[in-house]
Amino acid sequence: MVELKLGSLFDGIGVFPLAASRYGIKPTWASEVEKAPISITKWHFPNMLHLGDITKIDGGKIPPVHVITFGSPCQNLSNIGKREGLAGSQSGLFYQAIRIIEEMRCATNGTYPVITVWENVMGAFSSNNRLDFKAVLESFTNTEIPIPASGVWANAGMVRGNDVDVCWRLLDAQYWGKPTLAQRRRRIFLVADFRGNRSGEILFKARDLQSFPPSCGKSRLPSTSASRISSQKTRRKIPVVRPFQERRMRSTAKDKNRTGFIGSFGRTNDPFPTLLAGAVNIFSFWYEGMEKEGFIRQLTPLECERLMGLPENWTALGNKGEAISDYARYKALGNAIALPCAEYIMGGIAEVL
Repeated sequence: MVELKLGSLFDGIGVFPLAASRYGIKPTWASEVEKAPISITKWHFPNMLHLGDITKIDGGKIPPVHVITFGSPCQNLSNIGKREGLAGSQSGLFYQAIRIIEEMRCATNGTYPVITVWENVMGAFSSNNRLDFKAVLESFTNTEIPIPASGVWANAGMVRGNDVDVCWRLLDAQYWGKPTLAQRRRRIFLVADFRGNRSGEILFKARDLQSFPPSCGKSRLPSTSASRISSQKTRRKIPVVRPFQERRMRSTAKDKNRTGFIGSFGRTNDPFPTLLAGAVNIFSFWYEGMEKEGFIRQLTPLECERLMGLPENWTALGNKGEAISDYARYKALGNAIALPCAEYIMGGIAEVL
């Protein structure tokens, strides 16, 4: 049986390699430039080759792999930023990944990679008057792709060109995982199959996710579900947790929009807002009927890991066992991919290959 191998561009903290390894796909190499994420990934995958700056990689000279994943920088595509789109200096690095894929396919006579996975923010659908997503599809298929007659890209779809089968789907982290994650995190996942018509099977077929322990070490902390306070210990008091929508809170306060400001406090069953690399994630907590005794606090890095579906303390240690700062952990987690979404896709790839 052939051992499937994976390469991860814009690797971050190794979420795609973790998901791949859980389905028997071997993480072979990664490309990343941020120090803390590289150190975290090396701690978990000591045998994985690190290639460094993506602009200095020759796809024809690195070990060929069956699967290449990349969540290229989203700063210029996000609805939060200036929205320069793929013309921006950071999001434009997307084309470096496409170059590496083409170089590898050229060097291996079209054998590798077999599958490519691209992940990015929902804003990629609309940036640059919706022309950026058109450019993404055309980069994978090397074929002209028309913008839909509606003028809007659907949240799921498929195209085919020059024997490349491409499907995309918007996945929201709050509906994934066991138990499902409590974070609203909508991301585009695109799968390109260079050897068949299997991208739809990978991205649209219903399949169960495997169950894994929440910790990556023996000294694990209680999981989210295991650490819930029982009604007996609280004398039947019901805990109330309400996450803040911080960006909405700031903007409505600036505009003196009272209704919007109150709405930014969220409701009890609301999911947490999307974790961001450069924002403080806070929530309020009290026991029902005891609001005046409640308090506001920031999510801990551990809680952020749980919201991403990651093993507990995944970001706590670096390559030499050194502690990673909370600041670096928050930033890395805000830039990361929700693990259950990556696992769903890797499970599909392992199944079809």
